[in-house]
Amino acid sequence: CVCVCVCVLEEPLNGRNLHNAVLKSDELELCRVLQSIKVSVDVPDKLDFTPLMMAAMKGFTRGVQLLVNHGADVNRKNSSGKDSLMLACFHGHLDVVKFLRSCGASWSSQDRSGCCALHWAAAGGHLPLLQYLIQDGCEVDVRDGASWTPLMIVSVITGDTAAASLLITAGADVNLQDRNGKTPLMVAVLNNYERLVKVLLENGADPNIQNQVRTSYKQNKTAVKSHLCVFISPDEFQVTKLTLK
Repeated sequence: CVCVCVCVLEEPLNGRNLHNAVLKSDELELCRVLQSIKVSVDVPDKLDFTPLMMAAMKGFTRGVQLLVNHGADVNRKNSSGKDSLMLACFHGHLDVVKFLRSCGASWSSQDRSGCCALHWAAAGGHLPLLQYLIQDGCEVDVRDGASWTPLMIVSVITGDTAAASLLITAGADVNLQDRNGKTPLMVAVLNNYERLVKVLLENGADPNIQNQVRTSYKQNKTAVKSHLCVFISPDEFQVTKLTLK
């Protein structure tokens, strides 16, 4: 009679365990997995996100620190060209952004559409983060592949007047045109962001600039005229009306 003993061992830890620990923001589990597995700390998931990218998106600051300390690449990009810094900027995680910057993450890195971290911070609309990026030296009028500046992103996506004012105060040019000739004012008018239209006009946006089709004024006469009336006296408005062609 032969006696066979079978010893059942736990399944070896792998990249999936690494991702799961980050998803749960479980610092202890992440430490255990990092010390146990032999796979790359930058192993991507099915969507090509590394554990560091996921931790950056979640604002799992301690996880970001652990992963970087174990060799995670802060400048690695996913299939769309986004790195951990861009993802943290969009989701508004200032502590993560500061740490990644201290580890060499670059403001000038661009994704496949040409967007950099400041574009994504503007899209996310997180004011403390925008303020930090500007103070840390980001080019305020940096352009993406369509020649959109961060101010244009605000005019397209959020209509956030506080974000727009912050960018303008930092030197953003309200009259820059994208590759199709559109200005932030044109886009704000098209999106019916009335408060943003007012802010742009008050800060020197020219309603007579033309793109390939028309001016901001012709795109929506009512919106532009009503907001000109808000801050221009009646006498001045009569002159202004003559210049709106």
